[in-house]
Amino acid sequence: MLKDSIDGVYHIHRPATGRALPLVIDSPHSGRVYPASFAYACPEETLRRAEDNEVDLLFGGAPDHGAALLCADFPRTFIDPNRAEDDLDPELIDGQLPGLRPGSRSHAGIGLVRRLVRPGAPLYDRRLSLEEVERRIADYYRPYHAALNALVEEAHYSFGVAWHLNAHSMPGSVAAAQPDFVLGDRDGTSCDRAFIHALRDVLRGLGYRVALNNPYKGVELVRRHGRPAAGYHSLQIEIAKPLYWDEVKNKRNKNYNILKDDLDKLLSFCADWVSDGLTAMAAD
Repeated sequence: MLKDSIDGVYHIHRPATGRALPLVIDSPHSGRVYPASFAYACPEETLRRAEDNEVDLLFGGAPDHGAALLCADFPRTFIDPNRAEDDLDPELIDGQLPGLRPGSRSHAGIGLVRRLVRPGAPLYDRRLSLEEVERRIADYYRPYHAALNALVEEAHYSFGVAWHLNAHSMPGSVAAAQPDFVLGDRDGTSCDRAFIHALRDVLRGLGYRVALNNPYKGVELVRRHGRPAAGYHSLQIEIAKPLYWDEVKNKRNKNYNILKDDLDKLLSFCADWVSDGLTAMAAD
């Protein structure tokens, strides 16, 4: 049976009884409970800058709109739920794990378990043992995925459809044309295109610059839960940190509450979209 929380791993905020919609939001990269076993060798302040700072709080109103909200407690630098389980960097591990398939992210030092905290900056002063890598997978990665899968399947079983929004933030850029939001549906394969286009239009109507699938398309979590033909719709949303976060002082900026209010408007739109879809299904 799904637990609504596992200390240090994840917690779930559910809507009030009778208000639930088949809408699930997860924040896999905003965790800030650092396990005692982490044993990193870089400055903690540098690690903190790798968080999707307070994205879980920005979407904290999700249950008020009928959505379940799943939040990781552990940091992405400890183990990353948005990577494939076999996307491990062999340079990081002291020993041989069978069946590894390191991809471009592992080769860049930012795979399932990070080797680099930022380009050129090692996270550890050692290689990790097989035991500690396997423990992170068993105790953190798999329970998080099991919780998200259970929420999505529960929604689909109850309503015949499931909508999943995978929430992130992205670093600011000196590029003047950087979008405020990037919506990713793996190039149109993980979600109803009408929905992602509608979200784009809502955000643009609120005054934001929005891009689709460039440069972020959605990774492991969207890949697992996006099967539109079977009624599973999944998309990734990336929010530019300068909209709400001072990346120099590493704290909220003066526009934090403005963005949070706008995200509540976006959640309200999502809830209406999902509700309207259920009404149409019932009429068929």
